Amino acid sequence: MKTLAIVVPCYNEEETIHPFLEACQAVEKQIANQLAFNYYFVNDGSKDKTLEVLRQVSKQFENVHYLSFSRNFGKEAGLLAGLEAAQGDYVTVMDADLQDPPELLIEMYAKIQEGYDVVGTRRADRKGEPPIRSIFAKTFYWLINKVSDTEMVDGARDFRLMTRQVVDAILELKEVNRFSKGLFSWVGFDVAYVSYENRERVAGETSWSFWKLLNYSLDGFINFSEVPLKLATWAGTFSFLISLVGIVFVIIRKLTIGGSVAGWASLVSIILFIGGIQLLALGIIGHYISKIFLETKKRPVYVIKEKG
Repeated sequence: MKTLAIVVPCYNEEETIHPFLEACQAVEKQIANQLAFNYYFVNDGSKDKTLEVLRQVSKQFENVHYLSFSRNFGKEAGLLAGLEAAQGDYVTVMDADLQDPPELLIEMYAKIQEGYDVVGTRRADRKGEPPIRSIFAKTFYWLINKVSDTEMVDGARDFRLMTRQVVDAILELKEVNRFSKGLFSWVGFDVAYVSYENRERVAGETSWSFWKLLNYSLDGFINFSEVPLKLATWAGTFSFLISLVGIVFVIIRKLTIGGSVAGWASLVSIILFIGGIQLLALGIIGHYISKIFLETKKRPVYVIKEKG
């Protein structure tokens, strides 16, 4: 019988683990003659009793396994650790808060049998999400698809069912600065999507604040596009050309009319404008250099303190 590995990154999810397992086990019973389930929870340095709950359920169920980090390394590290630990013919990534409906696994597995390598999920709407977050999310996907060669689907979740070949391809990407939404798309393969209505968390609160999501989206631009660097180049070139025009204007005015050019206020404004462009360009370049610096240090993406 083929096996399905379910990877579940966790951060302060003590209230959601039991409901999540119950929902998944209900699905497991429905397709028990087709797939054997194995669960791989990754405790990402939780501050609550998540680790205690994971110890308990791993003793209670033979097919429940867990990894616990030495500190919080972030969701990307949790995803990578789970994918590296997962053993199975198929692998899926899910959130413990039940915003990823486990019952979709039946439909997703049916589509995999049709010949697809990946079956992803996408939200049909953003119901229940703050309006400002929805606006920024839609803007991000519109922009990233304009400036990147890697297409990212608006509303797509990390919740996806993948064949072993796809997972192995993802694990071949050894970069430290990981942006999984981009990596899942970059490796390619035949992908189908299943849509569903947005769901609220079953319990607890999300750890993703607006600013964390904004920083995460900036990582996406830096990891999958060179356009920010090109913008800095274009802005510098534009400023240089404007300055040449200004110099020619001053010389011609001096030769034809004479006298000094008035307008110290405008001159200071122009200097500040050019200085702002320079600082912006340095900031963009600095972000790329910082990513290079982190890659060259070759530090591990995560450190495991405990396994079960």
